[in-house]
Order: sequence, then structure tokens, then C-alpha cells
Amino acid sequence: MTRIVKRLSVPSELAGRRLDQAAAQLLPEFSRSRLRAWIDAGALLVGGREAKARMLVKGGEELALQAELEAAVEARPEPIPLTIVHADDALVVIDKPVGLVVHPGAGNRSGTLQNALLHRYPELESLPRAGLVHRLDKDTSGLLLVARTLPSHTALTAALERREIKRTYRAICQGVLTGGGTVDAPIGRHRRERTKMAVTESGRAARTRYRVVERFRAHTYCELDLETGRTHQIRVHMAHIRAPLLGDPVYGGRPKLPPAASDELRAALQGFRRQALHAARLRLAHPVTGNELELESPVAADMAALLELLRSDARQPR
Repeated sequence: MTRIVKRLSVPSELAGRRLDQAAAQLLPEFSRSRLRAWIDAGALLVGGREAKARMLVKGGEELALQAELEAAVEARPEPIPLTIVHADDALVVIDKPVGLVVHPGAGNRSGTLQNALLHRYPELESLPRAGLVHRLDKDTSGLLLVARTLPSHTALTAALERREIKRTYRAICQGVLTGGGTVDAPIGRHRRERTKMAVTESGRAARTRYRVVERFRAHTYCELDLETGRTHQIRVHMAHIRAPLLGDPVYGGRPKLPPAASDELRAALQGFRRQALHAARLRLAHPVTGNELELESPVAADMAALLELLRSDARQPR
């Protein structure tokens, strides 16, 4: 647990603002929800006295913050190997392998990416979700962004909400798409199967842009950009336009087989038991320097091998 002690004065330009709003301007390294909780708990004093979050400041008040920055995660450090694509004092980018769970949960209390991060970077214990800015499904491989400090986490989380962090994926879809497009369809919980997501009018706005990279006889290799970040967004959206991801155990259906496919290709398609999805590219402004950071990751080995089989099949004379 880390002790936070800060003293500062409210500048005149913030006169007329609510205390929680002024605090967010003066202490940008902390999230609004954390600051509000500290105000409500009496940890942020105005002129030596407790105050309400909605109190209007006049300018010139002296603020004193004395709070405990509690450990934000309960996971224990574990020496799990990590592939580091980029690391500096503000952030880390991990290339997550297939099968690695990101967050501990029911049935996955250990052996997760979060456990690995806490072992490699112990300071992440005090950050929300051990610094993870976004997440990937267990069987989706590729790039994950992790903040190393509270100011970086606050800045990167806000940038993600403003859609300033660009995430590009590669996927093998079932069916042959004639061209690219945009899926603009709200996503929410499935009405009957609550562990699934679905396109529903009552859901949250969701947009996915996709383009064709390669076409095969019964499949399409696509590149996809997320404009929003809903749970299972790519998987749900591509299934919605009847081009589900190959191998998706929830939304994919039975694997499509090209007519007269080789035994090797048939076995590979039928044996591909996870969604063929890879987080291939990440582009963002660095939270400290402001410089553009763009990182890439090659598709996982199982997807790469399957792509080669699909290409070979497409080249065969018929």
C-alpha cells in the first residue's frame, strides 16, 4: 500500500467549478472515480476541512490530499514467461500467446497474464487490473497494452475511451467476402444465453471496419479495425454478417470445407478449435512524450500454418 500526500492551491481559472471537477484538473494522474471516493471519504480536505464533491470552488483554496493507494489486484506474482514487444518507464506492450487467460477469475485464479505481469513488474500491484489498459480473449493472440504508472494508466484509459488508440486485427473468416465494409450494429448480452453477446437494439454502439486481405475457395483472410471495444465485438459482428471466424466455438458454427479439399486441409480446418483472431497492430500516442508509437506482431503459428494450407489449396488447378 502506497501513501499519497499532496498539497496544492486552486488556481483562479477553476473558480466556479465543482470540487471533484477541479481535483480532476489538478490531479490528472488519478481517475475521477478514485478522486471522488477520496473526497467522499474525507481524504481530500479544503482549507483543512472535509467538503462535498459538488461544492463550488472560488479559487485560492488550499487542498490537502492524504490517502492510501491500496493494492488494486489480488492476484499473486508468478514466474510465467512473457514476450515483450516494447517496454519503457511508462508502458509495456505484450505479445500474448494463444491460451493465456488475461485476468484471474472463477476457475483461473493463477497462471494468467496478470500473475505474470506482477512477477515481472511488481509496481503494477497498485494499478487497476495490474496496469492492463484493454484485454483479449483467452484464445485470441497478439498485442496487449499495459501501463506502468498511475498517470500513464489514467491517460491511456482515457485515450482508449476517446478512440485514439488504434487496434488492428487479422482473422480468417468463413465464407468468401466480395469486399470490405463497416459493421455498425449495437452489441449487448444475449437474451437467453447470458454468457454470449449478440447484436441487439438495446446494446451499446459498436463499429468494426474490415477489409479483404486474401480470398480462398471457402474462406477470407481479413484485416479489422475496432472503432469501439465491446466484449467479443469482432466475433459477434463477423458472425452477424454471416462471415464468422473460423474455429470460433461460440459464434462460428461448423467449419466450412472447400469442395474436394485435401485430407491435410480438411483435418486442419476441422481441428482448428479456437477463433482464428490475432491482435496484429497497435498505434497510439505515448502518454509521456506524445510521440506516435506503432507496434506489430506476426500472426500466431497455428494461424500462419493454416493460411499456408489455404493458399496452397487455392493454387491447385481445378
